[in-house]
Amino acid sequence: MSAARATVDHDTIRQWVEQNGGCPAHVKGTGGKNDPGILRIDFTGFSGQESLEKISWDEFFDSFDANELALLYQEEGRFNKLVSRDSVRDQLDS
Repeated sequence: MSAARATVDHDTIRQWVEQNGGCPAHVKGTGGKNDPGILRIDFTGFSGQESLEKISWDEFFDSFDANELALLYQEEGRFNKLVSRDSVRDQLDS
């Protein structure tokens, strides 16, 4: 199992997500006007089917940056987690 990497780079995130068959999403019923709420990465056919709703990359990254998030991910596999940038500042690759 490879070690998790951390990034805030939009191109890296989008490429990793799309290579792994995912898309930007949010948890249904969270957020409000101009706020998508709780962000997630949705992988079609997995457990988020009922609770997640797809959103645009622009909407995802606007909220991602506004909330100062970073993506923890493994290059091999689908492991990912959205975390506070402060919690991984020394691990960021971008």
